[in-house]
Amino acid sequence: MIGRVLAGFALATLISLIARRTRSLTSSGAIAATLVGTLAVAAGWSWGVLLVVYFASSTALSHIGKESKEHRTAAIVAKGGARDATQVLANGAMFGAAALVATMRPDVRWIALGAGSLAASAADTWATEIGTLYGGAPRSILTWRAVAVGTSGGVSAIGTLAAIAGALFVALVVATLGWTWIVARNVMIGGVVGALADSLFGATIQSRRWCDTCERETERIVHDCGTATRNVRGFQWIDNDMVNFLSSAAGGLIAAILSR
Repeated sequence: MIGRVLAGFALATLISLIARRTRSLTSSGAIAATLVGTLAVAAGWSWGVLLVVYFASSTALSHIGKESKEHRTAAIVAKGGARDATQVLANGAMFGAAALVATMRPDVRWIALGAGSLAASAADTWATEIGTLYGGAPRSILTWRAVAVGTSGGVSAIGTLAAIAGALFVALVVATLGWTWIVARNVMIGGVVGALADSLFGATIQSRRWCDTCERETERIVHDCGTATRNVRGFQWIDNDMVNFLSSAAGGLIAAILSR
């Protein structure tokens, strides 16, 4: 057990350093990723492989058409580029917690919880990365009115298909690594539900701010024009990172409940 933890720490550190070097993670993000990666391998090598495959696929997607996507969403999204510790934990904290519990009390529900949270995160990431690049003008999941690209709660047909594909991808990895197809099915369901929750939370409870200079909505505290923005809708303390955490937790809990 101790040997696997040390090996996991070494592997997680190496991958995090590479991600830091390629500007996929900030320094704080690399530290957080190392922690989650170590916990994953402590639970078992299959847990570690699942996390690595998830991270590699999400990172690869984020680099496709990166400049174009950043140009289209710069006025809206609060964070771009390398992921910091908050972003890493928003997507990986539930998985890390499930891995930690699994080291003390192995149960199929824990892998369902962890993998379900990753499936929800992957579904959201795939929808965002592919939808932003190829989905055209998104529409609000609540009103179906057109919204700016990058707006939380905005959906498109291509983005929705990408979300399903992301959840399916994680589920297939789960099955390939030796867990049952029933667990894999539950993971996929959790992933799709989590992605749906992400859109609903983004459109309802997430903070929506207003730039008086540009007269447009944004998620940025300071708009790209340099103007300090003010909260006009949603809860001021619920940002995109909190929404990501809540939706990944929802996906994991759904998968775990179905796998009882």
